[in-house]
Amino acid sequence: MEHHPRIAITYCTQCQWLLRAAWMAQELLSTFGPDLGEVALVPGTGGTFQIHYDGDPVWDRKTDGGFPDAKTLKQRVRDRLDPGRDLGHSDRKADAPEPR
Repeated sequence: MEHHPRIAITYCTQCQWLLRAAWMAQELLSTFGPDLGEVALVPGTGGTFQIHYDGDPVWDRKTDGGFPDAKTLKQRVRDRLDPGRDLGHSDRKADAPEPR
């Protein structure tokens, strides 16, 4: 049976970061939907904003400095889920010309 990972996004309820967490969950589900087993929103306090992949940290607001943008988050999840997967425009550098 194929393993489908759990992504947990722990967000601070005191800081009202639910919408940010939900948006990031939506981005991950839109990109990796059937390859993920679950994307959970976990209420927390104390300024926490952490994202874990099967219990391993992917992002921590306090150590990584702020919040990830969608591109960075998708790349970090992809690197664990399917390192060879092309994320299309999310993998292209800003200065690289678009293919014709």
